[in-house]
Amino acid sequence: MNAPQTLSRWSQPGSSRVPFWVYTDAQLYQQELEKIFYGEHWCYVGLEVEIPDVGDYKLSWVGERQVIMVRDRVAPKDRGADTGVRVVENRCAHRGVRFCQQPQGSARSFVCPYHQWTYKLNGDLAGLPFKDGVKDGDCVNGGMPADFDLKQHGLVKLRVEVMHGLVFATFSESVPALAQFLGPQVTPWMDRIFKGRPLALLGYNRQRIPGNWKLMMENIKDPYHPGLLHTWFVTFGLWRADQKSRMVMDEHGRHAVMISRRNEGGQNEAVTQGVTSFKAGMTLHDARLLDVVPEPWWTVDDPAHPGRRITPTVTMITLFPSLIVQQQVNSLSTRHIVPRGAGEFDFVWTHFGFEGDTPEMTRRRLRQANLFGPAGFVSADDGEVIELSQAGFRQVAGGASTLCELGGTGTEAAEHMVTETLIRSMYAYWRKVMAV
Repeated sequence: MNAPQTLSRWSQPGSSRVPFWVYTDAQLYQQELEKIFYGEHWCYVGLEVEIPDVGDYKLSWVGERQVIMVRDRVAPKDRGADTGVRVVENRCAHRGVRFCQQPQGSARSFVCPYHQWTYKLNGDLAGLPFKDGVKDGDCVNGGMPADFDLKQHGLVKLRVEVMHGLVFATFSESVPALAQFLGPQVTPWMDRIFKGRPLALLGYNRQRIPGNWKLMMENIKDPYHPGLLHTWFVTFGLWRADQKSRMVMDEHGRHAVMISRRNEGGQNEAVTQGVTSFKAGMTLHDARLLDVVPEPWWTVDDPAHPGRRITPTVTMITLFPSLIVQQQVNSLSTRHIVPRGAGEFDFVWTHFGFEGDTPEMTRRRLRQANLFGPAGFVSADDGEVIELSQAGFRQVAGGASTLCELGGTGTEAAEHMVTETLIRSMYAYWRKVMAV
């Protein structure tokens, strides 16, 4: 594919000035699908707990390609080493039909409604009508060629890895294993939330946001805005600039973790003076919305400082290109980014807890989840500003760019949140992948 002409317009050095066309160019977006979502990256597809039994399946997406996450049969000798989780493309090998229509369910096999081609749960072609033709007396009419091999005509199978109950898939045969892809800087923060604790599914939210998919990655790599945009964060001390915090990234700058510890909120003129979202007199009608109970797994050995223990109340993990893992006090969710063109994306929230949770903790997690999702007391703000950003980008045909220079123009890690380094790091990586 020829590079779009617009690529030559990134004239600024570094990654602190992102041209508006990066968010609007349709040809560039098609290249992103090929090089990023269908290329050398692992993409999130769901939680293992969503398909607990053999035959259970759930539709998901890798870029714009719909896939099926399914629980396959596993031979007794392979149990333990093989989770049985498979991911196959929802596209019949015969005539390209998207054959699976229900968003989730259970099946013994997959059958295409058009010509009844039947596939095993692992994607192998099991059979098809009239493969050997139809007998008419001593003659046989039709049939597939003599060298037709069922094994060569199965569904497209993706590589799959399961990490602590999270399912990732890739179309690439050469991308490194998932742990290496995530890197040693980010993996401990995944372990902190998930390792050794089976998940319990609590529910979903879905929304379509009229903005470029990268804007949501930016949003969760941006510690600058939460204490300015979100009334709940700055007023009640959930996330704001006077908290102890840290920005972590992998060696490539693509994945990141924003880490912070809640304070008591209230008036602090250093971070609240002149901030219109701060509401000094704001109180809750139902204090249970912020009924925060510390959990034992919050406190861990500090990966960056051996011998030191830390207790974050917030970790926001961005795994490029498609996953955000949220721990905001007791609320836990994955957020799946599904691109729908250069100017919009679907955003799927999967709220979860742990099998060992008490009924009280489950209710607490669900109450606190009201801060998030499409109509969340916090997250509704993000969807709106992403839409407004995209509208601004469309106003200028070329030449304009964003300015992302809080904390400088470099891509170093930071021990505070008054920085945009994680966004700059992501675009430095993006430029390499996209050869911009």
